[in-house]
Amino acid sequence: MTGNDIVLEGIDLHKDFQTGAGTLHVLKGVNIGIRKREIVSVVGASGVGKSTLLHILGALDRPTKGKVKMNSTDVFALNDKRLAHFRNKTVGFVFQFHHLLPEFSALENVMMPRLIAGEDVGSIQKKGQELLAEVGLSDRADHKPGELSGGEQQRVAVARAFINDPQIVIADEPSGNLDKTTGEELHKLIVELNQKKGQTFIIATHNQLLAERSHRIIEIVDGEAVPYTAGGKAVK
Repeated sequence: MTGNDIVLEGIDLHKDFQTGAGTLHVLKGVNIGIRKREIVSVVGASGVGKSTLLHILGALDRPTKGKVKMNSTDVFALNDKRLAHFRNKTVGFVFQFHHLLPEFSALENVMMPRLIAGEDVGSIQKKGQELLAEVGLSDRADHKPGELSGGEQQRVAVARAFINDPQIVIADEPSGNLDKTTGEELHKLIVELNQKKGQTFIIATHNQLLAERSHRIIEIVDGEAVPYTAGGKAVK
């Protein structure tokens, strides 16, 4: 897949794991291209490698074979220090479990990636407040995670994913730990952020409703990526 609109590309991705029973071939030559402003859902049965693929595309894990290119940069050709910097500045992550730090407020959790990078609190506080406002949590900025509902915690995690202005947000089962109504609210938020900010999303999900809100659906079958046979609904 080529073109100036491609922001993220996985080329012939393989991933093997060593088990007591021998080598487990999870990914067997995945080719995938993600365009700017797209929402792409990755679906498939449990254990087929959806999370593995997202972790590789987000440079959290290395493939056994193959390349990941972000804006034509060969990601895994970078040394570890440059790779970490590149990942932190380019990709935002949202996981099934929000991974918020319980001793810090919602605002502090949103700011945390940049606080860890050593940036001044004052310089990023306004940005954190703006992001909480975008996800509808302006009035919860000083609340700690234990004082927030599951849906609110996941919204904080979404806001945190945007703190470094990433080019792409990778979400691994973002509504998997939420009830149906709260999950639907999160799905609407993702669509709104895509439309408002032009944000690119790649989402691994079992949720059919979320998948159908995507521009494209890709299915992992026998270690390869194929177009989802049922098709996807364009985001309105």
